[in-house]
Amino acid sequence: MNPLNIGGLKVKLPIIQGGMGVCVSLSGLASAVANEGGIGVISAVGIGMTEPDYRKNFRESNKIALRKEIRKARLKTDGVLGVNIMMAVSDFDDLLKISIEEKIDVAIIGAGLFLHNPADFGDSQTKLIPKVSSARVARLIFKYWSEKYNRVPDAIVVEGPLCGGHIGFKKDEILSPKNYLIAIVQEVIKEIAPYEQKYGIEIPVIAGGGIYTGHDIFEIMNAGAKGVKMGTRFVTTNECDVSDQFKQNYLSSSKNDITIIDSPVGLPGRVISNDFVKGIQQGLQRPVNCPWKCLKTCDYKKVSFCIAEALFNAAQGNFENGFSFAGSNAYLATEITSVKETIDQLKREYLEDQLLSEKTIREKLECGV
Repeated sequence: MNPLNIGGLKVKLPIIQGGMGVCVSLSGLASAVANEGGIGVISAVGIGMTEPDYRKNFRESNKIALRKEIRKARLKTDGVLGVNIMMAVSDFDDLLKISIEEKIDVAIIGAGLFLHNPADFGDSQTKLIPKVSSARVARLIFKYWSEKYNRVPDAIVVEGPLCGGHIGFKKDEILSPKNYLIAIVQEVIKEIAPYEQKYGIEIPVIAGGGIYTGHDIFEIMNAGAKGVKMGTRFVTTNECDVSDQFKQNYLSSSKNDITIIDSPVGLPGRVISNDFVKGIQQGLQRPVNCPWKCLKTCDYKKVSFCIAEALFNAAQGNFENGFSFAGSNAYLATEITSVKETIDQLKREYLEDQLLSEKTIREKLECGV
């Protein structure tokens, strides 16, 4: 695989570990992926729930925990580290500011239109990468940045409808051919090409959502992506920061267990079904005692359950009161391995397809095709 260049930041392996919120991807997983040459990502979403007094001061707990996890990761690796932050969280500005103060290498920003002025962050070397689900949104962001700030984002992540967790598509759009990841990636590449020419830079398109094998990586990079974002694949690694029960939930799942729910935040979410999920799908009400409105779009007085609590419970192994988000291919997991073993397998699978492709091209040339 070719290295990834994000605004002058050289990444040996073009694999970004997806940031999985509410204490799934923290310093343990992020540092392990960074040590293998990829970008290890800490999710800032709900990170403060690891702090003992988070219910008394959720905002401050998030700030403390994010600094702590970034610094812990730095002690374990000199590789490339990133954070994943949702614009939909109420303390978005705090979390981005802290990440930049801690000199994080990459900030991936989703769940909203990231239109902030990069100059507001001073001389930061942090690479700013919006996450989008359509070429239309990419067009809006790049046009706005170019006209208002005379610069553009350092890269862009395109997340398709097969991702785990909250999905940036309506339910009836998820299986539409126009929303296949390859189609969206190629549309986004066309949208940003004029900006590459205008500013004389390469703006890598990074693809995510349903990518699980090295074969998937080869296919999407052959379609024009410069890198991939993978979350689900790294859950079943030794270094992932969740409980063993969370990992076993992936290992014991089947294809039919992967389902879509209506999240309290107003988006569909892909999860692994269990009794908790079946209960909320049947209208079961679980009283919500919200210590702080962590998501801007959540009306906690009307929702049937607290999604932050449900996800945190699952991360701690309490599936009676929670569930796990998961990508569409989570059921393919068969064992828990190290991050190194996982990445080595991805490399082998990618190389198999690369060699096969080169062989096919040679044969066609020899036949005069």
